[in-house]
Amino acid sequence: MTTLQKGSKKLLNAWAFYDWANSVYTLTITSSIFPIFYSALFLSDEKVVNAFGLEFKSTALITFVTAFTFLVVAFTSPLLSGIADYVGNKKNFMKFFCYLGGTGCIGLYWFGIGSGEIYYSLLFYFMGLIGYWGSLVFYNSYLPDIAFPEQQDGISAKGFSMGYIGSVILLLVNLAMVMFPEMFGIWNGEGGKEAKDVASIEAMRYSFVMVGVWWIGFSQYSFRILPQGVSTGHKVTKDVVFNGFKELKLVWNELVLDLRLKRYLVAFFVFSMAVQTIMLVAVYFGEEEIAWVSPSEKTTGLIISILVIQVVAVFGAILTSRASSKFGNIKTLIVINAIWMCLCFWGYFVETPTQFYITAGVVGLVMGGIQSLARSTYSKFLPETEDTTSFFSFYDVAEKIGIVIGMIIFGSIDQITGSMRNAFLCLFIFFLMGIILLFRVPKNGDLN
Repeated sequence: MTTLQKGSKKLLNAWAFYDWANSVYTLTITSSIFPIFYSALFLSDEKVVNAFGLEFKSTALITFVTAFTFLVVAFTSPLLSGIADYVGNKKNFMKFFCYLGGTGCIGLYWFGIGSGEIYYSLLFYFMGLIGYWGSLVFYNSYLPDIAFPEQQDGISAKGFSMGYIGSVILLLVNLAMVMFPEMFGIWNGEGGKEAKDVASIEAMRYSFVMVGVWWIGFSQYSFRILPQGVSTGHKVTKDVVFNGFKELKLVWNELVLDLRLKRYLVAFFVFSMAVQTIMLVAVYFGEEEIAWVSPSEKTTGLIISILVIQVVAVFGAILTSRASSKFGNIKTLIVINAIWMCLCFWGYFVETPTQFYITAGVVGLVMGGIQSLARSTYSKFLPETEDTTSFFSFYDVAEKIGIVIGMIIFGSIDQITGSMRNAFLCLFIFFLMGIILLFRVPKNGDLN
């Protein structure tokens, strides 16, 4: 197949299309169906799990597994990205993590909390999470390879927008399956409400399989069009493995000398810590802190709020891209961080479903914008180099370690004070720090 030229429309669209393929994981598994499914497995008020010889609170166990997964990604991505650039086969690495994650999603069909099944259940959950974030390391690193600087804001926003649209389409189907299992042949209409609840849980299991098939299936177009990488002819040897750490050190040395890139990366680390933490715990906040009338209203309300976030996020990513073109990347990021800061303060007082829906709408407006703009800004700040994957591994390492720290801080405050509201209020500080740090980025970093 003929290699497409950098900046070509077909190549850019193929790259953005991977967002369409993999974003269903974050919406269905991370943000909506799986958290509700996981909670439904615990029939009593005492939600505890026995695993690894200890007794865990149900949400704590998932939090610890999630944090561990992000640690694994944070410490292995620089190693793998160094190997990928050295050998020139970043697409193969991206494929591996895609298939690993998709298989993990399919495996969640058999997820259970019994003593004999909790371990393979958590393994499938681990596979999905590490597959998603591992593939993003190599996906993000393609951006400066396939797009010119003036194209990167737009195509990055387009990728996020396609991801939101695709994930909403699948979630709507999954939501219909959960709420009306009889329409999909999952329930025969007999046995009353209890039988329907069992059928709804089975529908959730089917949705996990659909996510895995969607992810693997739609990614094939991106894999067919994207270049393999800059071939070097090198083979993977012991020295090449350790070369990953050498590449990491070289990138660090360049970051130290590049004041603009270094200060931006520090600012990104701080505000991304808060953004990603909110995205990971939002459903649990809505489940515990909002005064829902009934359990059924809670399930429906949580999914509706997530849909609101996804739909609004499409427009948020586009508006942010246009704002950055007019006012500059750094100024736009400062404004978005200020909105996030206000949301943290407002979240402390949110109690009713209506207030929660309004909050979800504002979150959607700034969620897609801050993610797409943060990625494209970092890409523009990179020095001239073919070693883009190693630089983007730094970006991803900062994000993953930030998530681990953010979740630990959030969970600790929640555990000590007994309220997630106090934890949300604490995140206000991180957005304020992010704004201060963004002001310290040299003015020539304010791109137009």
